[in-house]
Amino acid sequence: MAILITDSTRVIVQGMSGRIGSFHAADMIRYGTNVVGGVTPGKGGERHLDLPLFNTVREAVAETGAEASLIFVPPPFAADAILEAADAGIRTAVCVTDGIPSQDMMQVKRFLRRYPEMKKLRLIGPNCAGVISPGKGFMGIMPPHIYMPGRVGIVGRSGTLGYEAASQMKALGIGVSTSVGIGGDPINGSSFRDILHLFQNDPDTDAVMMIGEIGGPQEAEAAAFARDHMTKPVVAYIAGLSAPKGRKMGHAGAIVSAFGESAQEKVEILAAAGISVAPNPSSMGETMAAVLRMRGLMGVSDAVGLPLAG
Repeated sequence: MAILITDSTRVIVQGMSGRIGSFHAADMIRYGTNVVGGVTPGKGGERHLDLPLFNTVREAVAETGAEASLIFVPPPFAADAILEAADAGIRTAVCVTDGIPSQDMMQVKRFLRRYPEMKKLRLIGPNCAGVISPGKGFMGIMPPHIYMPGRVGIVGRSGTLGYEAASQMKALGIGVSTSVGIGGDPINGSSFRDILHLFQNDPDTDAVMMIGEIGGPQEAEAAAFARDHMTKPVVAYIAGLSAPKGRKMGHAGAIVSAFGESAQEKVEILAAAGISVAPNPSSMGETMAAVLRMRGLMGVSDAVGLPLAG
């Protein structure tokens, strides 16, 4: 089992016939992701990457039974693509697009609230690396070869730091159940708390690596959730310890404007909640290994029968 995507998840790609969508869709197919078609308005009935193209998401869902969508649509039209996926019954959408206006995302968030929980689309992103369940499939732009199947979940705002954590853990023999990039924008579809809840309920995840950064209250909210509701250990790293307060750094969401939003304040909040915090990015894997050893989880077999560590 994994969260958000498995080897049987039927995936469509909105914008698959474009240059970027085509490149990453082909990568997903080579990896074994169950891609069943693409959506490009005006190209319905054609084939691309030996898969059918549809004019609308609703047509794609009706013909293929798609339940998840990866969205490669330019910023001015990306919000409409998300709304279309939600209206067509897609359950999980990953939006990689960077630069979607905040006002558009506010409209998306309001629109998604109208659906009952059992029919509501779960949005990952925008401005994210995507989702991967190693050995099963992925939706996004991450390099899949750095992920080893295992039992540690990863959730982060930074895609590249998520890659680094997976690479460090792989070198230590620690595999990943699912890695989720929630995106760095100030208004995103899923929060740390949302993904921690999924990992807590996943029987094939034993621990979680959470990678945050300066700006916004999500890490503090996740710390409170982990303290009150999680039985699985959480290891965290917060980027931006040297960033000056009030300065925008990189991601659109990485601006410190209130108490609890600087890196040092977040580290203190996480530590107070009982979460182990890696002191620097090069120690993320070692910190996770130490926590797993302390909990007696090192050496537990992963989903494909390989040891987490020698």
